[in-house]
Amino acid sequence: MRTYEHIFIVHPEVVGDEYAALLDKFKTILTGQGANILKVDEWGARKLAYPIMKQTRGSYVLMVFEAGTEVIKEFERRLRLDEKIIKFQTILLPKGMEAAAAKAEAEATEETAAEEEETA
Repeated sequence: MRTYEHIFIVHPEVVGDEYAALLDKFKTILTGQGANILKVDEWGARKLAYPIMKQTRGSYVLMVFEAGTEVIKEFERRLRLDEKIIKFQTILLPKGMEAAAAKAEAEATEETAAEEEETA
């Protein structure tokens, strides 16, 4: 099984219980096909870089999971069918979850170093 990083943007009008149900729906789709969900990170509502489907805001959700290629095809098909999903992208992590964690840690240390230089 390969490790994938998947991000999708939920329509801004989807909130509360409806939002939670949508996340559970997509988690169930993945686990029902034998995928192993490693991480689900909700970034919250943010302004989009450019309007998508006449929307300027959206709720971002990042998922990291292990799955086969056939799972990705079905998962993306279901995302395309759901009108509440504005946009999505799936990326293969060639070295798995450790590579993504190392990259995030390196970015965090760079930000900390930049902040320390600004205060000095």
